[in-house]
Amino acid sequence: MLDQHEIQIRVRYAETDAMGFLHHANYFVYFELGRTELLRAQGGNYREMEEQGLFMVVVSLECKFRSPARYDDLLTLRTRIAKVSAAKLEHAYQVYRGETLLTEARSVLACVDRGGNVQRIPAAFQPELLDQQSRIDT
Repeated sequence: MLDQHEIQIRVRYAETDAMGFLHHANYFVYFELGRTELLRAQGGNYREMEEQGLFMVVVSLECKFRSPARYDDLLTLRTRIAKVSAAKLEHAYQVYRGETLLTEARSVLACVDRGGNVQRIPAAFQPELLDQQSRIDT
């Protein structure tokens, strides 16, 4: 079962601040990219889920910055599923430059319908979660 995925991201000039560092807000964009690519690697698709009226919304997000990234750095983003419940997904993220850990973060997403009502995560979109749900507390 695939519960972790890595992608590489090169820091673009437009993503940096006046000091030449990757602006802190862009890490959150990277985390979303990591979640999307992890789901895609599992065979899922957020677009199809949304077309059926279900959305994954961020409930909480925390981030620890350890060392800055700069323009043109090649970063590796590791995204893994840390916990699954019937309606929530918790992801853990690590951003590296080479072997140096730059950032660690965690997010919790909830599945909701168009009206904002909490829904079960559909197994059809994330079949790997069926195995995890039987092993992880809900």
